[in-house]
Amino acid sequence: MSKIQPFNALRPAENFAAGVASRPYDVLNREEAKSEAAENPASFLHITKSEIDLPESVDIHDQAVYEKAKENLKAFIDNHILIKEEKPAYYIYQLIMNGKSQTGLVAVSSVDDYENDVIKKHEFTRPEKEQDRINHITVTGAQTGNVFLAYRDVDQLNQLIGDWKDQHPAIYDFVAQDGIRHTVWLVDNDEAISQISAAFENQVPQTYIADGHHRAASAAKVRKGLGADKTPAADYFLTTLFPASELQILDYNRVITDLNGLSTEEFLEKLSENFTVSPSTSPVKPTALHHIGLYIDHNWYELVAKPGTFDEQDPVGVLDISVLQKNVLGPILNIQDQRTDKRIDFVGAYVAWKG
Repeated sequence: MSKIQPFNALRPAENFAAGVASRPYDVLNREEAKSEAAENPASFLHITKSEIDLPESVDIHDQAVYEKAKENLKAFIDNHILIKEEKPAYYIYQLIMNGKSQTGLVAVSSVDDYENDVIKKHEFTRPEKEQDRINHITVTGAQTGNVFLAYRDVDQLNQLIGDWKDQHPAIYDFVAQDGIRHTVWLVDNDEAISQISAAFENQVPQTYIADGHHRAASAAKVRKGLGADKTPAADYFLTTLFPASELQILDYNRVITDLNGLSTEEFLEKLSENFTVSPSTSPVKPTALHHIGLYIDHNWYELVAKPGTFDEQDPVGVLDISVLQKNVLGPILNIQDQRTDKRIDFVGAYVAWKG
């Protein structure tokens, strides 16, 4: 069963909240982050992408970057941009993007659950991305990146969270620079906290990482690296948990820079062995399982996996990411390890939506 806890959050003072809010560190490059944080000293990017405050000659993984993040975090605290919660609490978090709303619970989740597979993973992690977050956590002494977890709906939890939203004022309600509306409720009542914790422990047998594989893996490795010096806080990592009914999963695109010596025509022909390949006159955004959009040579195609090319009984093998690896990346492009192969990169749909 799933173990979560309330925590003493370091969170924005109300008058700074809209300014602190920023896009995730891993969807922006250095130049984009610097532009977004320009003339906004309260942007959280000064902590999560602290290279923006250093000369461009400094490598983004240089030790100076992590030291700058630590310095900036201290300044945020000293200037009361960030304040520490007086007692452990949960937070109900609602965001609205493109008219679609979803509500989750901000809590800390157990590293033991991550290591014991109570928290389910479906992606491999890239060593260099892991090391970046390990360095960031170790030097700053803080977990500044959230892990997005999903779980099957529990009626009691839905009722508890819905009632709290209806009966209590929000501590934040603002529209950020990117147009997303953020609303947060503080859950600091001991009885409510106990009910939420018990519901997860007794009624949520597992959770699933929807976003944040690298951040979760890094938190586990930081704890292991601390050894006997670890504190109880190292046993948990920052998460927001969404029930399946509230879930919105945005596409996470693979960018391939080398077709393994194949021409476009040869590549499309090989794809047709396991997919129905249909040209499209407009961008393809998949709306069903096993539908994949392909953009190549300035043309769009819709790929639909043929029956028998995936295992319907395997909860991981049935995922599109697994279908793509099994039928395209591995056998056609010889990309066996997405973590280390330099011919593949990743672009989230959030980036495309923003710009």
